[in-house]
Amino acid sequence: MPYAINRRQLFSGATALGAGVAAASRAAAQPVAFGRPQMTVTLNSSTIRPAPLLDKIRIAREAGYDGIELWIDELESAERDGPGVDELHEILHDHGLFVPNIIGLWNAMPAEEEAWAGALEESKRRMDLCVRVGAEHVAAIPQPDRPGIDILWAAEKYRELLDLGETMGITVAVEFIGFFQGVNRLGQAVAIAIESRHPSACVVADTFHCFRGGSMFEGLQHLQGSVLAVMHFNDVPGDIPQSEQGDEHRLLPGDGILPLVEIATTLSDIGFAGPLSLEIFSQALWEQDPLEVAKEGVRRIHRVLDDAGVGHSPGPDHHL
Repeated sequence: MPYAINRRQLFSGATALGAGVAAASRAAAQPVAFGRPQMTVTLNSSTIRPAPLLDKIRIAREAGYDGIELWIDELESAERDGPGVDELHEILHDHGLFVPNIIGLWNAMPAEEEAWAGALEESKRRMDLCVRVGAEHVAAIPQPDRPGIDILWAAEKYRELLDLGETMGITVAVEFIGFFQGVNRLGQAVAIAIESRHPSACVVADTFHCFRGGSMFEGLQHLQGSVLAVMHFNDVPGDIPQSEQGDEHRLLPGDGILPLVEIATTLSDIGFAGPLSLEIFSQALWEQDPLEVAKEGVRRIHRVLDDAGVGHSPGPDHHL
């Protein structure tokens, strides 16, 4: 469909082009350590949710992360209450942080064709905010959730989202949710990406959602690293039934039962260079010092990568 470009969108396009060039340069510049490319590590802002947004950005930098993954409601609040999304982009740049992904495009794939136009218009509004903050991807969640979702229909709608994102300068990624009735497995999300027949199709994956939805981590070895826009990295408890686990049960890497070293090794083997994004929704962690939580999180991920023989940036003890 035609897309009229106004002055703001022209600025957004320039911002997005810069983000795309930066992403390509970052991937090309990844040094090789232990015979494997280094991985970037980012902080999903949910991990320190109670902190104000500008504090989250400062903390991510001080804790030694390469970037920060934000939520669409944070951009909407910044645009409404300040400092403004364009100013936020400058703040992120000044802190040396990239934005791999924004979560996200909710209710972006309604089942009824008559609801599609409204959903697409809302997705366009949200994409504009994501472009202006310099994000590389925005996650599209197959919602409203429903059992028996038609994968081919979802792929068709996903392609339309990708086409729209392409005109605006951002890549849309499919994100699956392990406790959904519909798209809850890695293979389903990858099928949507493949069947979209779009060269930029990609997936946001998550160690928790893989476990919760029943996806086997061995399936990662059949992918190319470029299929994964982001890998959310976290652990899960062994004393709560898999089918009863929710977001609130996520743990810091190393505190649970997931084979995170083997997962990191597989990700490196398929050419994935990050970002690994620490995404946790823990009330216990929210009640602690957010800087200490962020530092401990990046240390835990780096420990996993060290055990897997995968290089990474220096982290909180050496980051300038």
